[in-house]
Amino acid sequence: MAKDYYNILDIQKNASKDEIKKAFHKLAHKYHPDKSGGDDKKFKEINEAYQILSDDKKRREYDTYGSTFENAQQQGQGFGGFSSQGGPSSGWDFSGFQNQNGGIDFDFGNINDIFGDFFGGGTGRQQERRGRDISTEMHISFSEAVFGVERKVVIPKTSYCDICEGSGAKPGTNTKTCETCNGQGKIHETKRSFLGSFTSVRACNTCLGSGKVPSEKCITCKGAGVLKKNEEITIKIPYGINNGEMIRMTGAGEAIAHGIAGDLYIKINVSAHQLFKRDGINLTMDMDIKLTDALLGTEYTIKTLDGAVKISIPEGVSPEETLRVREKGIPIGKNKRGDLLIKVHIKLPKKLSKKSRELVDKLKEDGV
Repeated sequence: MAKDYYNILDIQKNASKDEIKKAFHKLAHKYHPDKSGGDDKKFKEINEAYQILSDDKKRREYDTYGSTFENAQQQGQGFGGFSSQGGPSSGWDFSGFQNQNGGIDFDFGNINDIFGDFFGGGTGRQQERRGRDISTEMHISFSEAVFGVERKVVIPKTSYCDICEGSGAKPGTNTKTCETCNGQGKIHETKRSFLGSFTSVRACNTCLGSGKVPSEKCITCKGAGVLKKNEEITIKIPYGINNGEMIRMTGAGEAIAHGIAGDLYIKINVSAHQLFKRDGINLTMDMDIKLTDALLGTEYTIKTLDGAVKISIPEGVSPEETLRVREKGIPIGKNKRGDLLIKVHIKLPKKLSKKSRELVDKLKEDGV
């Protein structure tokens, strides 16, 4: 079935060269095999489409014959500069790419090496091996979120071997030169592609780029330097953390031999409080008081996260008025905190006694 290169790049058939280039760059970044979530097969398909549509001659022939070389050959025409017999009109020798049917096979296997510089890798340069990032969730109380807390959690993951400390060698033994790469830590490979011959450099699979291998392997990890185990990790949750925030612990993720460990991400879930809510660096709460207390003023004892505190209700306080208690909110520094804001709600009696009514009538007469 013929490939639809325009659909592969998600562009219109009348797309300009600049639009084609932008579409390729966007998709190549997304699907490059070296990236998280990359897709080698999809990347090769995207690159194939770009090689055809970015070349005016190849694009015209594709629009005429379709995406396969066979269609063009049946018409007695070349495709992309190649004759129907498989011989290049450009003068390059591609005879080594002929398949058993006389057609031309192209090796896209080293396409990552060809575009290495575009993605920051580059031919001949090695990227440091890095373990996988992992994540977990943790539930803490409202008070723990305000003041901070230290928690321990056990996480099953790939960790460095405690016996050999990640070297893979039996303690007390030496290492020797890797015979596969002769101590270079890298392997040079030459491959042919539709653009010619390219030399790529990759880390040696035997020594994993170190150039050395253990003379005797660690018995615990069998020379791998890493192993699966349950690891206890101490997590320091800072004061004032919000619900849903993430904590990143560098190097606490999956370990990898002769490389650096990934990171651990902890999502913090904060339980709601029955009395308090957060408002930036302040805490808020509601408080009901009697009508007489609102009129005459008094003292109330309230609970805070720091313990019981006495507050003064001023004479003649208004309904929904906010009272402020200094330094009883969220910590924002070593010796500084937000405030506790108390919204006052005045409870009105639903039924008055005869005496109470007489007193209210008196107040009414006095213009209160």
